[in-house]
Amino acid sequence: MRVPAEIRTAALAHVRDRRLLQTRSVGKSAFYMAGGKIDPGENAEQALHREIREELDVAIVDGTLEPLGVFEAPAYGHPAGTDLHMTCFLAELTAEPRPTSEIAELRYFTVDEYAAMSEVAPGSMLVFRRLQSLGLLD
Repeated sequence: MRVPAEIRTAALAHVRDRRLLQTRSVGKSAFYMAGGKIDPGENAEQALHREIREELDVAIVDGTLEPLGVFEAPAYGHPAGTDLHMTCFLAELTAEPRPTSEIAELRYFTVDEYAAMSEVAPGSMLVFRRLQSLGLLD
């Protein structure tokens, strides 16, 4: 019997003008939360700081990191039975985010704009719905 796989990630919920930032990696078609896998020896906050520097070429403003919650969903784009365990934080950035070599594109979406995409990551959709319920997104 195969043991279910779990991907543990840290993600940034960066809201601007009532829209949520999503990134599309090079070679992929779906947009996901900015952030990435938590490496051995890292906690979620450390992983988020590292991933945001790597993906968006910016840093998180000191003192603005605020836990949003842990979101669990099927890991989009991975084999069936792979679960996503995503620790998500709200934060402000030190500058305008820019895609780095691993990111093809970044965009800000309303809930409806993201939900209307041909490919939607379940974990991202959970964050969109949470932020909408908090009155932070259109």
